[in-house]
Amino acid sequence: MPLAMNKDVFITCAVTGSGATQDRSHHVPRSPKQIAESAIAAAKAGAAVVHCHVRDPETGAPSRDLAMFREVTDRIRDSDTDVVLNLTAGMGGDITFGDVENPMQLSKAGTDMAGASERVAHVAECLPEICTLDCGTMNFAEADYVMTNTPGMLVAMGRMMTELGVKPEIEAFDTGHLWYAKQLVKDGVLDSPALVQLCMGVPWGAPDDLNTFMAMVNNVPDDWTFSAFGLGRNQMAYVAASVLAGGHVRVGLEDNLWLDKGVLAENWQLVERAGTIIENMGARVIGPAEVREKLGLVKRAPRA
Repeated sequence: MPLAMNKDVFITCAVTGSGATQDRSHHVPRSPKQIAESAIAAAKAGAAVVHCHVRDPETGAPSRDLAMFREVTDRIRDSDTDVVLNLTAGMGGDITFGDVENPMQLSKAGTDMAGASERVAHVAECLPEICTLDCGTMNFAEADYVMTNTPGMLVAMGRMMTELGVKPEIEAFDTGHLWYAKQLVKDGVLDSPALVQLCMGVPWGAPDDLNTFMAMVNNVPDDWTFSAFGLGRNQMAYVAASVLAGGHVRVGLEDNLWLDKGVLAENWQLVERAGTIIENMGARVIGPAEVREKLGLVKRAPRA
């Protein structure tokens, strides 16, 4: 297929994520203050969008605490740096089964299941421009952990997001997730054109080879907007690949801890490097105002 390089590219910075990275790098932000400060620094380095999870400030463990999401939102919104806010709605769909002979003896430590309204509660209060919608269920890295997002749950959450006026970012970890995302649009649950994040190299979803990546790209409708990322050492390679394929890019400590071999990264450094790659390819990095115009987003204050 001919190249359809994107000439106007926005960068998303995934600031902290929910993975067990907090003890692998001292740059991974934990507290709401640290997360907001890292997001603001990333925005100053060129990120138009910041994608935020929250963590327990003491342990670094992932959290769904509404007050922490609100603090992150308030700190970012009250700063003098404009950025599009993208909050995760992926928490609350985690099942860790027991051993192979007793699978229904669930691990309490690794299981966190919540209803649709609870999973979207922080979105309803903070009113970010974007929130994520993980568009499928999959085996996810660890032996007995499953990321669960059933069709019924996705319909319920998707309708809530649409009614709130918050644009879902469909996180697609494999081609079947894109197949169902198109069904959600067809059924009127999500508005079209949709926004998609192609998540490459997450065990055990789509592997991060270019053939699989282009299969993912070719399953995105032409009028939708897509972005992509690759995990770990391939993060920057996917900056170039996504731009060449006509998409936007995501970098950040959620997906990769390293700037160079043996050199731990900060979020702003990853954004800066992605911006250099984009500009050296002859494309332009666009800011938050242009992203809002492109995607039909409205910046709003959180609920009082």
